[in-house]
Amino acid sequence: MAAESASRGARLAEAGLLGLQVDDAHRSLRAALRRGAVHAAVAELDLARFTQAQPEMASSPFLAALRPAEPVREARAAEVDFVAELRGAPASERLQRAVQAICAQVLRILGWHGRTLDPDRPLRELGIDSLAAVELRNALAALVGMRLPATLVFDHPDARAIARFVLGGLDLGAEDSDGAAPLPALPPRRAVPEGAAQQGIAVLSMACRFPGGVTTPEALWTLLCEGRDAITEVPPDRWDASALYSADRSVPGTVYTRWGGFVDHVDRFDAAFFGISPKEAAAMDPQQRLLLEVCWEALERAGRAPQGLRGSRTGVFVGVCLSEYAQLSMAQPERITPYTGSGTSASVVAGRVAYTLGLQGPTMSVDTACSSSLVALQLAVRALQAGDCDLALVGGVNLQLAAETTIAFCRMESLSPTGRCRAFGAQADGYVRGDGCGVVVLSRLSDADAHADPVIAVVRGAAVNHDGRSNGLTAPNGPSQEAVVRRALELAGVQPAQVGYVEAHGTGTPLGDPIEALALAAVHAERPADQPLRLGSVKSNIGHTEGAAGIAGFMKLVLALQHGQIPASLHASTLNPHVPW
Repeated sequence: MAAESASRGARLAEAGLLGLQVDDAHRSLRAALRRGAVHAAVAELDLARFTQAQPEMASSPFLAALRPAEPVREARAAEVDFVAELRGAPASERLQRAVQAICAQVLRILGWHGRTLDPDRPLRELGIDSLAAVELRNALAALVGMRLPATLVFDHPDARAIARFVLGGLDLGAEDSDGAAPLPALPPRRAVPEGAAQQGIAVLSMACRFPGGVTTPEALWTLLCEGRDAITEVPPDRWDASALYSADRSVPGTVYTRWGGFVDHVDRFDAAFFGISPKEAAAMDPQQRLLLEVCWEALERAGRAPQGLRGSRTGVFVGVCLSEYAQLSMAQPERITPYTGSGTSASVVAGRVAYTLGLQGPTMSVDTACSSSLVALQLAVRALQAGDCDLALVGGVNLQLAAETTIAFCRMESLSPTGRCRAFGAQADGYVRGDGCGVVVLSRLSDADAHADPVIAVVRGAAVNHDGRSNGLTAPNGPSQEAVVRRALELAGVQPAQVGYVEAHGTGTPLGDPIEALALAAVHAERPADQPLRLGSVKSNIGHTEGAAGIAGFMKLVLALQHGQIPASLHASTLNPHVPW
């Protein structure tokens, strides 16, 4: 381990463990093998340094016979002095003093003399590896005279968290500099208000990135109201669509469409802003990067300081289907780094947000294909109603980065050759793939009212089921769709006649559209003739954003409620003749 870096060797030497000469090490190894010892240790020690750095070894009979006891007594005197200093300090200063002492030890171990540390930054990001973590634990144990766990730096990953833990172990109360009591490692679960399981869930804010240069909900609304089609030809920085194109659908390895919806500048990311090293950022799926940015914006729009949620029971629920970046990363084994696994894992998409912001509520990436982000929404609603979290970030993300997925969908003949989602239109011939990321911030309606939060919409009910057996694994089932709509209405306490508009799945496929429309017709069969049910799909504007499709439609619906207007869907001037409209 020491040979891997000069800094590790220097730290070992400071701790009294000196490097062995190669010949001496070989002789010692041979001698140990000849003796057949079950346990053998060979080390060249600077005993004075070693006993000072390893005070827990004071009771070792072997070392007791070899070393003087003075260094340990000196260390213990330092312990008493520091603890006495903490006990004599005002409660408002104890945490700050403990943080300063811990930062000083970290700087010493790293050899960063004359520098300062951010006490809220994870020590691992500063360079404290497993070896240095043990050294830090030992130094702090000597300083405060406590037995500290070997997992100290992993359980309490930054200087401030360690300081709180140590002060708690010394039974010393502390306050932050602003006078607020420090957050516990895991905040206690709040009592859920009576009737919470039935109450509505407030939508506090939204943020997004979608095709057509959409970077805000306001820009999305403008695109919808102007009836703009955001579909373009595949840009050259994604893949060479012309080289893969063949109008003959029977040719293996080709695509019969050159179209898609694409988010701009997905290669840009301010890694330093999120405390991520350039090397780790390069290994991260751009879906993780994009989601971090959009979650941050959604929280700011909700009036929440993202940094202020650390340690809170805030949940993260994210729909994500694919990681095309993983295909690109794994295609060149020599470029795989220690960050590649976490950088391309679907589970880390949501976990990255919780880790970066220090959130401790339920956190999950959800893959149920096209419904992923709506299922994430339903899970968040249930978690809020159950009191498992007090705030929730809910969304979905999807980026087209490699051609292989598009080739696969072309082999299934799912995609539109003309590159348009003609939802419920007579010319429906498949869907077009789209990029997208959308995030909403949710809370219980009672909490939003109590905090005077701006509420832009309310979720009254959400339901999930599965098609079960249908005419093929990827084919929908009308009765199952009817059942899940009825269940959502039941949970919401809403009658079908009260619904004025449905933002549908509406992919523009010849089979899917009629099945969805007929299921809705069955639910709304008793509707008064003078109260038609409006139907639409945001996919006609921005394409099918897959893992983000549900949240895209949800955001369109919230915007329609805010503005009291339903934007027209595109490409359906003539309705699908297979639906008895």
